[in-house]
Amino acid sequence: MNFFITGGSRGIGADIVRGVLEAGHNVAFTYVEREDAASSVVKWAQENAPDRICCAYRLDVRDSDAVELVVDQVNEDFDDIQVVINNAAVNRLGLAVSMSNENWQDTIDVNLTGAFYVTRQFLPTFLSNRSGRFIHISSVAMNGMAGLSGYSASKAGLSGLSSSIAKEYGRKGITSNMLMLGFFDTDMTREQMPEHQKAFWQQFCPVGRMGKLNEITEAVLFLSSEKSGFVNGETISLTGGLQWAP
Repeated sequence: MNFFITGGSRGIGADIVRGVLEAGHNVAFTYVEREDAASSVVKWAQENAPDRICCAYRLDVRDSDAVELVVDQVNEDFDDIQVVINNAAVNRLGLAVSMSNENWQDTIDVNLTGAFYVTRQFLPTFLSNRSGRFIHISSVAMNGMAGLSGYSASKAGLSGLSSSIAKEYGRKGITSNMLMLGFFDTDMTREQMPEHQKAFWQQFCPVGRMGKLNEITEAVLFLSSEKSGFVNGETISLTGGLQWAP
């Protein structure tokens, strides 16, 4: 299969790219600014999955015209894409009372509007093929989290988008599902989350640890496979039970 993954140059996205390649699939992924990081992922693919195709494309998902151009190029380069993973996201920390218009808009534009642009652009191909998988990467914050009002709102909106796509196109062989993630060991958590906060969440998470990135990839591969053909419009929690923490 051929995968398209937004935000695939680092963190969760990069690990999904590597995992999908190791599973024997081809991958097109996007990045915004970190060309060095994107090149590093492509180099890894050349060394560790030489029989697979891995290509990086610069894309700001906030730009609908750019999304159209990149998706057209990807469809030409890969002949067809069967799985689309909306992973690109930003997180602007801050309480609602002090959040700037710019930070709010940027978060919504990348995390929600960008996912819509990408989904819309791939729908004609999926409809023509009467087959396709959309997987949207969300967060436990979609249920609301202090200091993350913009991020939480964007992920809650992504849930509505995913469910709507599932209902509109399920009879056309297209599925749309969402992975709700807890706290994983990523660049974002390492750079933005204080150590005392990590300790707090691990203390109250029923599993008692942060998530491992390969656990996300395994869920992605399941939702991409024929085994998940009857799974549609669902939110699958990969949180270790964190949403039930006091």
